[in-house]
Amino acid sequence: MTVFSTRNPATDELVRTYDVHGPDEVESRLQRVYDAWRALRDITVEERAVMLGRLAKHFEENVDRYAALVTQEMGRPLVEARPEILKCAVTCRVVAERGVDWLRPLRVDTEVRSSVVRFESLGPILAVMPWNFPFFQVIRFFAPAFLAGNTALVKHAENVPACAEALEEAFASMGAPEGTLLNVRVERDAVGALIEDARIRSVTFTGSVAAGRTVAKQAGAAGKKSVLELGGSDPFVVLGDADLDVAVPGAVQARFANAGQSCICGKRFLVHADIAEDFLHRFAEQAGRIVVGDPTDEATTMGPLARADLRDALHAQVERSIAMGARAFLEGGPVEGPGYFYRPTILVDVPEDAPAGCQELFGPVASVFTFRSDDEALALANSTSFGLGSSVWTRDDQRAARFVDGIEAGAVFVNDVVRSDARLSFGGVKASGFGRELGLLGSREFTNAKMVWIA
Repeated sequence: MTVFSTRNPATDELVRTYDVHGPDEVESRLQRVYDAWRALRDITVEERAVMLGRLAKHFEENVDRYAALVTQEMGRPLVEARPEILKCAVTCRVVAERGVDWLRPLRVDTEVRSSVVRFESLGPILAVMPWNFPFFQVIRFFAPAFLAGNTALVKHAENVPACAEALEEAFASMGAPEGTLLNVRVERDAVGALIEDARIRSVTFTGSVAAGRTVAKQAGAAGKKSVLELGGSDPFVVLGDADLDVAVPGAVQARFANAGQSCICGKRFLVHADIAEDFLHRFAEQAGRIVVGDPTDEATTMGPLARADLRDALHAQVERSIAMGARAFLEGGPVEGPGYFYRPTILVDVPEDAPAGCQELFGPVASVFTFRSDDEALALANSTSFGLGSSVWTRDDQRAARFVDGIEAGAVFVNDVVRSDARLSFGGVKASGFGRELGLLGSREFTNAKMVWIA
């Protein structure tokens, strides 16, 4: 039988092997998720909100245990893994408290006795999830989807199976019907058959552009709704009047949190030429203070990359960019010895067609570009196929408003780093995908907006 092998990214040691689910087990899990949806339809949205409150408490009570799984399977330092678990709890509470209102029927004034739009569940969702935030990525889509009455079958990333099992355990604790969220361990080529199954009503995917487009194509062929949250090459725009005492620490956080392994990390740093030298020296000095090492050590602020192939692919992009003319202002690179560590790296003089100029670098490598005018900065910000997040740093509200209007992205943050917030809807445009998670829009994403007309 095929197995998934998980390795500790900090040591390269084999942690455990997991059997892939066979056809009978896959069928059982599909049916249980479908049966749970049928049962969930008889539970009110207010009752489901109470269940989400129990789930939030479960995450708070198990924060250390779940954080240790994140650290062991994908290498995130404990000091970052614990906040991920706590963010799951916060998200569940926000959705429980606000989501009931987000899902209330819309009453429309017409000439008949009653005309409303009701938001009803679509049914079981197939979720193809990534490894970089193994708990929160699932909660981010499923807390609102569950409140709306949906269930989910999760095909999690192959290198975080213990996190996937822990999520099953967490959802089993909240008193929802058995099978509300189940993990299915299958290889990637089995996803198409799951999408085609009549019991699956919609699909959500977070991951690479190529894989996401394949999933969307399969969902489209099956006539099923899909939501995609794909890659990003977020611009971090520093205007000439920006407060560098705030912008530089923000840049370090935006690029190097989670070892740079995030779709919404700032990746392209666009800095006005008049302040570029000052910005670069401060940026490099603060990035150089990042402690790279054992992710279980509380003093460590950046752990390894999640897999050896990811580290090697990142380094190949850096080497190719340097060969094409880029220069390492802060020279990092792979760390010798066991584990998949990569030191913070800052590149300058990057050609636009180099990998560091036009591709997503999923790791702790920053590309810095300069500009002379706001027009040039906007053009640089939009000179990418991606459109997920963006941030602009300035003291001038009018200039900020121009960038808010002009940047082609699903989110623009002014004087702050990009993040998701359960109160607001989040997603991308262009090659970064479509659909929204969280907030009012995310709460209605996996619903049937049913029109009811009573004459």
